[in-house]
Amino acid sequence: MKLFNKVLPPKKLTLKSGATVYENRSHLIVILPIFILFSILAIKITGFNLNTLFTNANQFFVILAQIFKPNLDYLPQVINPLKDTIKMSFLGSFLGAIVAMPFAFLASTNMVDNKVVNWIIRLLFSVLRTIPTLVNALIATYIFGLGTLAGTIAIFIFSFSYVGKLTYEQIETVDMGAFEAMISMGFTKVMAFIKGVVPQILPIYISTSLYNFEGNVRYAAILGYVGAGGLGLLLNENIGWRDYNSTGTILLCLLVTVFVIENISSYFRNKLN
Repeated sequence: MKLFNKVLPPKKLTLKSGATVYENRSHLIVILPIFILFSILAIKITGFNLNTLFTNANQFFVILAQIFKPNLDYLPQVINPLKDTIKMSFLGSFLGAIVAMPFAFLASTNMVDNKVVNWIIRLLFSVLRTIPTLVNALIATYIFGLGTLAGTIAIFIFSFSYVGKLTYEQIETVDMGAFEAMISMGFTKVMAFIKGVVPQILPIYISTSLYNFEGNVRYAAILGYVGAGGLGLLLNENIGWRDYNSTGTILLCLLVTVFVIENISSYFRNKLN
């Protein structure tokens, strides 16, 4: 704002009463050329071609029409991979949320008065959260082989970092009265944390874990692209064969599953709040 005011100084106005006021000039004259410049650079760097977009747009609707006519005879082949996707999501999310709690304790400055420990744990959360789940799954397949174990580990890593970050931020905002009272009574920090802090953060912690589980069901559906099991294997196979009717069946099953899980999760999160 100060930079804009230097480029475009405020306009001096004199009111009828004789008072002098200053009106800030519109910044549009500065912002618009910058926006246009960055848009041109983005188009050149990304190779965006409006002609290609309009020429091939009809193919999108052809594929979409096939997807919206699902092949229901393919449904029996979707059930087991769908179960694998749900199992991967649930187990990875559950374990990640459980393990995140003690690490969130270590990352909280009001629980552990050691900046080195706080910094290391926070850095761990940041690094693990930065790596995409698909990349984690790819690495896990090299270590543990193809299958749902690799997908579960990838979801566990993301859940651990996601829930851990939000939990330690919540811990740092709690009322410390109960915790400090327990410490003065001779409780250890861990016991005081369990009895005085955990009850305060538990509703938000569970709500965060449920929300994380919802998202992981969707993420797990594409982990099969790197051999991590679940619906992703079928999606990759059917898209590769251009069998969009069967792809529509897979997406329909996923849509129904995510809808049911989101509604159940929302119900419990509303009860907690």
